[in-house]
Amino acid sequence: MKIRLSQIAKNSAIVAAFFLIDKVIGFLRQIIIVRQFGLSKELDAFNVANNLPDMLFALISGGALAMAFIPVLTQTLTLEGRESAWRLFSRIANLAFIVTAGLAIIIALLSDKLVIWQIGIAPGFERPQQMLVAELMRLNLIATVIFSISGLVLAGLQANQHFILPAAAPVLYNLGQIFGALVLSPTEGYRIGSIQLPAFGMGVYGLVYGVIIGAVFHLLIQVPGLIKYRYHWQPGIHLEDKAVRQVLTILGPRLVTMVFIQLIFIVRDNIASRLSTGSVSALTYGWMFFQFPETFIGTAIGTAMLPSLAELAAKKEWEEFARTIERAVQTLIVLTLPVAFVLGSGLGGVISTAFKFTPEQTDLVLWVTRGYLLGLAGQCVLEVAVRSFYSQKDAITPLWAAGLNLIIFLGLAVGLTSLLGAVGISLADCLAYTSEAVILLWVFKKRIHQNISFSSSIPRGLAAALIGGLVTTISLLLLQDYTRPLFASLIALVLGGVATLPLLWKEMKQLTRL
Repeated sequence: MKIRLSQIAKNSAIVAAFFLIDKVIGFLRQIIIVRQFGLSKELDAFNVANNLPDMLFALISGGALAMAFIPVLTQTLTLEGRESAWRLFSRIANLAFIVTAGLAIIIALLSDKLVIWQIGIAPGFERPQQMLVAELMRLNLIATVIFSISGLVLAGLQANQHFILPAAAPVLYNLGQIFGALVLSPTEGYRIGSIQLPAFGMGVYGLVYGVIIGAVFHLLIQVPGLIKYRYHWQPGIHLEDKAVRQVLTILGPRLVTMVFIQLIFIVRDNIASRLSTGSVSALTYGWMFFQFPETFIGTAIGTAMLPSLAELAAKKEWEEFARTIERAVQTLIVLTLPVAFVLGSGLGGVISTAFKFTPEQTDLVLWVTRGYLLGLAGQCVLEVAVRSFYSQKDAITPLWAAGLNLIIFLGLAVGLTSLLGAVGISLADCLAYTSEAVILLWVFKKRIHQNISFSSSIPRGLAAALIGGLVTTISLLLLQDYTRPLFASLIALVLGGVATLPLLWKEMKQLTRL
C-alpha cells in the first residue's frame, strides 16, 4: 500500500509541475492577447464564443467521459489486462468522435440563433458583435472535434498510470494559441531579439486559428504514449459489450452533471453581457487567476488520485480508500485557505502591470478574482470529493449535487449582481461550489462507515490565512511608495507565503505521503 500512496504523490507532483508550466504560459498568452485587444468588444466576443465548444468538449471527452471512463478502464486493466483495456478504449473513442462531430455540425448550423436567443449565449451584445460570436464559435468547433479524441487519449494514458505526456499536452495547446496571438492576429509583427515574426493581420480570428493549432499539438504530443503502451485502433462501437455499457451507464448522469457545470459559465456570461463593456472579460481573467492555484493544487491532486482510488475500489479496500480521501481533504483545506488570502491581498500590482489596465479596470478584475478566491478551498476539495464517488462508479450523487449547485448559483448570482455587479457573479460562484463540496463530503462520510474527520484542519488553515493575508497587506503598504507596483506585489506575495509556512509544514509533509 505504501507504494500506491507514494505513486499518488509522485503523479501529483508530475501533474502539478506541468500544470504550473501551463498556467505560466497561459498567463503570458493572456497578457499578449489583452495588450492587443484590451477589454474590448472583440475580446468579449472571443471569450463568449468559447462557451458552447468548451461545453461540448467537456461533455463528450473532457471531464464527462474521462471521469466515467477511467474507473471502468482501470478496472478492466487491473482484472483483464492491457489488451482488453485498449479494446474498450477504441470502442469508446469511436463513439466519442461520432457524437462530437454530429453535435458540432448541429451547433454550427444553429450558431446565430443560439447567440441572439434571450436565454442564450450573448443576448445583451449588439448585432454586429453577436454575428462575430457566431462566426468565431463555428471555427472553434473544429478544435472541439480534435479534442474529442485527444481528451480521451489523455484519460487512457492516465488509466495506465502515465501522466507526463497528458500533463504536457495543455502546454502545447497554449503554445498554439500564443502562435495565433503573436503571428496570426496582429497587423504588425513582433520582434523577439533579432527575430522578426511575420504578421497575418487576422485580428480576433487569428486567436481562433491558434486554438485549432493548439488542439492539434494537444493530440500529437500524446501519440508516443499510445505507441509505448502498444495501442492498436480497432473499428466498431459494440454497444453489447458489458464494459462499454458500464461506461455509458456512468456517462449518462455525468453528462447531465457537466451540463449543470457548463450552464454556470453560460449563465455567468449571459448576466455579464448585460453589464458594462469588459465585464465578461473581467470575469474571464478573474477566473484565470483563480484557476492558477486551483489547477496547481486541487486538479493536480484529484487527477493523480482517480486511477488509484478506482483500483482501491475495485479491490474493495475501503479503509485505505477512506483514509486517502481524509488525508487529501485535510491537506487541501490547510494549503488553499492561506493561498487564497495571500493572492487576494497582493495581486493588484500584477494585474495592473501585466495587462496595462486602467485603475478602474484593475480594481474590477481584482475584486472579481477575490470573489473567486474565497471559494478556492471549496473548489479544490470538490476535485477530490467528486472523484471519491466516480471511483466507486457512482455518478448519481455528483449529479444531484451539481444540480443543487446550479440552483444556488442562479439565485445568488441574480441577487448579488444587482448589488455588486460582476463581483457578485464571482462571489455567487464561490458560495455555490463551496456548498457542493460540503454536501458531498457529508454524504461520503455517512456512506463510508469509517471514523474520519475533514474539519479538524480548518482552524490551522484559517490561522495561516489570516497571518499570510496580514503580512502580504502590510508588506504591500510599506513597499508601494518605494518600488513599482509589480515588484511590490511580487515581494509582498512572497513574504506572505513564507509567513504561512510554519503552520503548513505538517500538511506539506503529509502531501508527500499521499
